[in-house]
Amino acid sequence: MTEEIIIAGFGGQGVLSMGQILCYSGVMEDKEVSWMPSYGPEMRGGTANCITIISDTEISSPILTKFDTVIALNQPSMDKFESAVKPGGLLIYEASMILNPPTRKDIDILPIEAANEATKLNNSKVMNMIVLGAFLKKKPLIAFDNILKGLKKVLPARYHNLLPLNEQALRRGMELAENVSAAV
Repeated sequence: MTEEIIIAGFGGQGVLSMGQILCYSGVMEDKEVSWMPSYGPEMRGGTANCITIISDTEISSPILTKFDTVIALNQPSMDKFESAVKPGGLLIYEASMILNPPTRKDIDILPIEAANEATKLNNSKVMNMIVLGAFLKKKPLIAFDNILKGLKKVLPARYHNLLPLNEQALRRGMELAENVSAAV
C-alpha cells in the first residue's frame, strides 16, 4: 500500500499540520513516510501545500506530480491541483471555500463543509481536523488511536488542552464523510 497525497490551502489553515500528523502516525505503525512542505514567506494567508506519502514499502522520491488524493482547502488549490488527481483517485475539498467545484468524472469527489462545522464546534482552527477525519473515513490508512498520538506530537504542548476538541473534530469529519457518501 502506498498513498500519495497533496494537501493544499492558505497558510494558517493547518495544511502542513495535517501532513505532519499523518506522517508521525504512520511512523508509529512502522510505515515509510515522506513529508515535503511548500509555502510562501507569509506567516498566514499565503499559499501552502505539502506532499505526504504513506507506504508499506520504501519511498523512492518525495517529488510527485500526480496524487492518489488531493485535499484542497481553497479555490486556488482546487484550480491548481484538481487535474493532479490520478484517475480513480480522491479529491476532498472544503465546500464553503470553493466557488467553482470540481468537474472531473473519473475520480471520487468528497465535498466537506468543514468551516461551518468548525464554527459549530466554536473553534475555526479545527477545520483541518474535520477534513482530516473525512479523509481517514474514506482511506483508513492509519489506526485512529495513532492519529491521536500523532496529533499530540504535532500540537504544541501549550495547546494540549485542545486535544479533546481536535478528537471531536476528527470524529465529526468521519461522520460527515459517511453522510456525504451515503447521499451520493
